Amino acid sequence: MQTATALADLTTLRLGGPAARLVEADSAEAVVETLRGADGPVLVLGGGSNVVVADEGFAGTVVRVASRGTAFERLPDGRVLLTVEAGETWDDVVAATVAQGLGGLECLSGIPGRTGATPVQNVGAYGVEVSALLVDVDLYDRRTREVRTVPAAGLGLAYRTSVLKGSEAAVVLRVRFALPGGPAGMPVAYAELARALGVGPGATVPAAEVRAAVLSLRRGKGMVLDAADHDTWSVGSFFTNPVVSPTDFDRLKARVDGPVPNYPAPDGVKLAAGWLVERAGFAKGYPGDGAPARLSTKHALAVTNRGDASSADVIALARAVRDGVKSTFAIELTPEPILIGAVL
Repeated sequence: MQTATALADLTTLRLGGPAARLVEADSAEAVVETLRGADGPVLVLGGGSNVVVADEGFAGTVVRVASRGTAFERLPDGRVLLTVEAGETWDDVVAATVAQGLGGLECLSGIPGRTGATPVQNVGAYGVEVSALLVDVDLYDRRTREVRTVPAAGLGLAYRTSVLKGSEAAVVLRVRFALPGGPAGMPVAYAELARALGVGPGATVPAAEVRAAVLSLRRGKGMVLDAADHDTWSVGSFFTNPVVSPTDFDRLKARVDGPVPNYPAPDGVKLAAGWLVERAGFAKGYPGDGAPARLSTKHALAVTNRGDASSADVIALARAVRDGVKSTFAIELTPEPILIGAVL
């Protein structure tokens, strides 16, 4: 346990003021015990990869989930049940499945953070979401003060969200996935990844090859953490890809020259937020050399700390981008990270 710990040391943005109290909970039982005994406000933190903490910090108890443990169990139908403690580093889990000769999670390689966060925002990349393989989660319900198991169907999983996101009512302790059971990766559903692998959409490729390709693509966008590369000092994509109605999509097409990148979505048309940001006048590296917070030079959706930014700098830049896209296209971008003490 520590006091007055700088949360900047615990987040991928490397920003955030002090926590009044920090507890490292190295087991699910320790997480539950700490939460039951905590007085005042509580912030549960994992890898710090999807939060923006205000410069003022957090005037309460920060519980850092550091539980460890991964187990594989072959099921009668040939699938493999993967059980992971919430504090396991997510990419280590993906690497372990590939090393075991198991496909399923390889498209989610290189995503920072800890496993307990993956169902909270229904983590996804390159055409695969956690919801495709999630079985259930063990939760600590802070209202009833009990631990319970909730099936994936009860989590309200949708694009980059769930009933858990933005809520303080429950904390993930453990996650279970059902993997197909063989070395083949999931069918390649993302055109960029298919091109990198030299296959057509829908093809099946060994999981190890897919993981290598995904990591290469993510590194090219500054989306694999590297302490020496300020383009990775971010929360990844700051905004989610917006989904609009077919009518609004037609209006957008009428306002711009050339094709508009888009993807099918169950409730409309999904647009590429990065394309909207750049077309609204915010190029990679905006606003330029010398600014403490800039868009990544590799990916226009990442708001980065160049080494001496404040959280206020990051929020101001994100706000300018959001407002600029709305002014240009009448489309409101939704932030992906959780804002702690900050308002966009």
